[in-house]
Amino acid sequence: MADAPAPTADELTIKVETTPADWRFPSANQTKRCFTCYIEYNRCIAAKGEGSDECNMYAKCYRSLCPGEWIERWKEQRANGTFAGPL
Repeated sequence: MADAPAPTADELTIKVETTPADWRFPSANQTKRCFTCYIEYNRCIAAKGEGSDECNMYAKCYRSLCPGEWIERWKEQRANGTFAGPL
């Protein structure tokens, strides 16, 4: 059984970045920004469909700011029709 070739340095490079600053959220607490990005992402997906480049910007924002438990809970609430946000 032949071994697979080892990945090159370019294949192992991971790009780590954070969301850019947003003047609407000047404080260190980013909870409201997290929720706003999640709302804007879901509105964008509803309007433009999955895979839209514009929507990916909002996805990167909420995925980097929101705790995973919140995202999972919001997905369940949306599926159940009990999500509190304005979608």
